[in-house]
Amino acid sequence: MEFYHQPVLLTEMIDWLNVQPNGVYLDCTLGGGGHSLAVLSAEPRCRVIGIDQDPMALEAAKARLAPYRSQVFFVHRNFRYLDQVLIELNISQVDGILFDLGVSSPQLDQGERGFSYQHDARLDMRMDPNTTVTAYDLVNGLSKAELAKIIRDYGEERWAERIAEFIVNHRQKQPITTTGDLVRVIKAAIPKKAREEGPHPAKRTFQALRIAVNDELQALEEALSKAIKFLKPQGRLCVITFHSLEDRIVKNTFKKFSDPCTCPPGLPVCVCGKKPLVQILTRKPVLPSRAELEINPRSRSAKLRVCERIAKEDV
Repeated sequence: MEFYHQPVLLTEMIDWLNVQPNGVYLDCTLGGGGHSLAVLSAEPRCRVIGIDQDPMALEAAKARLAPYRSQVFFVHRNFRYLDQVLIELNISQVDGILFDLGVSSPQLDQGERGFSYQHDARLDMRMDPNTTVTAYDLVNGLSKAELAKIIRDYGEERWAERIAEFIVNHRQKQPITTTGDLVRVIKAAIPKKAREEGPHPAKRTFQALRIAVNDELQALEEALSKAIKFLKPQGRLCVITFHSLEDRIVKNTFKKFSDPCTCPPGLPVCVCGKKPLVQILTRKPVLPSRAELEINPRSRSAKLRVCERIAKEDV
């Protein structure tokens, strides 16, 4: 299956990134290369470092960005190691950094990857197939309490305890090996009336397991803090999220670096000495237009937040 991903908030991302001639840009979620292609099309003289932990995505991006091959450096790595990547390339600062988070359409549509509750396949959910822990390992190896915590915290699922109980009871008879098996267990756990309301009953549990398998939230926290420190003055960090957990991390990280003062409230002058590194440019997240929603319904939960590195003389 061809790896083609329709980038979300593409025009908005490029506008906010403010691409500069001869600039260097870090695409931390290269995917199929859609956002990077737009960066290079906006300013053909710039350079892009594209990171992705999915080798299939990297191969697709290499084909898509072939006309700009001399200006793109492709890296198979988790974006939590972006500092190592830039140091290895002898790059101390970049003009802009972008993240397009979450699972991509090709990963969902390739049933054999085990991401989707709509395709029956072996439980996997690894973004990087070279890593060892799969969704199968978590579902069949964790305790009831550990499973409930993951499903509750990462999936925001109200029936987490009951789903975990049903999983443990089922696997005592036989392992849960496929996405179809897991969907059936989840449906059995959630009362019929609750199943008839809201999204697919397995959506939140599958999201939670994917996040846990790929350690997505911890990786995001680490990467955002590192990204800000590698921005040039007036360089911009643009992040697209797809659920509240990601968006909360982005919002809180931006706040931490834009308002780091730890002085007690009411103190007339700051004495802690902590200065802001960024200013937040999007007080409210940028959302997809109605036209984009009609073309790409999967964009409905997308939010874009942007901050800009402050020049030292402006602090």
